[in-house]
Amino acid sequence: MELIEKLKKRRSYREFESETFDIQILINAIEAAKYAPSGANKQPWTFCIVQNPELKKEIRKQAEIAESAFYKKIPLNWKDDLEYLNVTIDKPFLEQAPYLIVIFKHIFQYDTDNNHTKVYYPDISVGIATGMLMSVLTDLGLDLLSYTPSSDGFLTDVLKRPENEKPFLILVVGKGSSSYKLPEITKKSNEEVIKIY
Repeated sequence: MELIEKLKKRRSYREFESETFDIQILINAIEAAKYAPSGANKQPWTFCIVQNPELKKEIRKQAEIAESAFYKKIPLNWKDDLEYLNVTIDKPFLEQAPYLIVIFKHIFQYDTDNNHTKVYYPDISVGIATGMLMSVLTDLGLDLLSYTPSSDGFLTDVLKRPENEKPFLILVVGKGSSSYKLPEITKKSNEEVIKIY
């Protein structure tokens, strides 16, 4: 019940304090996440912890370029849906937070002879591992933002990941800014989302 209460209070911060913490906390949390189930136990994930300020700055720059192009194309009602959540083209959190965890999914893997091998259900597998990671980090009292750039190929280039890895999402991890005004949100009732047969 304690974990459930923490998860119910979890919010997405878009501004972070600069204070840092021991990277080992993230390594331990990823250690738990890597035990997630995966299709045929292929474990099709790579977790890249980014703490280097120059890399974070470049990720922000590339993300804002991608978002600027994206915002020119999306319908007005989509923009309206995002506005009250404080979602804009500006992504200062990518530099403010002490750590980013850039999660990559494997679209294929290599055998011992360097041949391509199949991966099964990578999106589902990586999604489960990411959910487990977010739960552990929330339990540890850290604030998070799950961020999916509209175009994310730049992450492969910036972090020099191999061709079999594609970006899944960025977890921004740290302490949410005390001056950040969280938007008012509600969640659907149990009756709306739970159907018992």
